[in-house]
Amino acid sequence: AQISYNLTNISITPMHIAFDESCRAAEERGLRVTGSELVGLVPLKAMLDAADYFLTKQQRSLGISESEKIKIAVKSLGLDDLKPFNPDEKIIEYLLKDRSVKKLIDFKLDGFADETASESVAPGGGSISAYVGALGVSLGTMVANISAHKPGWDDKWEFYSKWAEKGQTYKNKLLALVDEDTNAFNKILEGFRMPKSTDAEKAERAKAIQEATKYATEIPFQVMETAYDSMEVMKTMVREGLQSSLSDGAVGALCARTAVMGAYFNVKINAKDIKDREFTEAIIKKADKIYFSAIALEKEIVDYVNSKM
Repeated sequence: AQISYNLTNISITPMHIAFDESCRAAEERGLRVTGSELVGLVPLKAMLDAADYFLTKQQRSLGISESEKIKIAVKSLGLDDLKPFNPDEKIIEYLLKDRSVKKLIDFKLDGFADETASESVAPGGGSISAYVGALGVSLGTMVANISAHKPGWDDKWEFYSKWAEKGQTYKNKLLALVDEDTNAFNKILEGFRMPKSTDAEKAERAKAIQEATKYATEIPFQVMETAYDSMEVMKTMVREGLQSSLSDGAVGALCARTAVMGAYFNVKINAKDIKDREFTEAIIKKADKIYFSAIALEKEIVDYVNSKM
């Protein structure tokens, strides 16, 4: 037997609810749903919502990567039981993705290191700081996910799941800033390449360089903010998470502090070329506060970890 649905409004009847109700109705009749097939395309959100739904039913942490959630949605909905399901061909956002754009975060580890070590001036310290921060909060998120699934801690899984979700949010923002920092630097280079034959061209060029430099200062400042905020995950996990993973939480905190400090240096070196001193003084003042707060918080976390070892 086959059941076909036309889901005209998935905000009212989500795909996973339609599937689950079909399974329930089949079971009442002594039947079993052996798979499903998606005809056409599906929004990314529908797949992620399905993953969250099934993870919650299983009392599993929702704080996992997007790619893992897609795998869970595919398996839970039986989308690959009848024939292979290719997310790049079936999910709207993936199908529309411009794959001609070369992103740093798409590199493999060795390729990213090679690109950084090359003669190119980008990626530089700002992008590396963002990536170090992403790795740091990934460790904190890992501890949250491991803790969520620890036998005997079943009543705490939602607590750890929420922290893992927070960690994923920080990680995703920092990963986006890896490329954005390099893009910001490239905007400065584009400004310097602008024509300067006439007074009007010189004025336009100077304005473009100043605006690009401001942006190239704001991006590492965002890295500072995000990396510092992410330290709440590591602070909570070293105290509340699995104690055998204390060292992982500590390394995460060290990475986050490094991200803050590295981005701080990029804020300062870019800010010195900005003529708008009011802008410069304001962002440096805020950066100073985050810089010293991160150092203090790292010490608090490291001291606690050392006291438990």
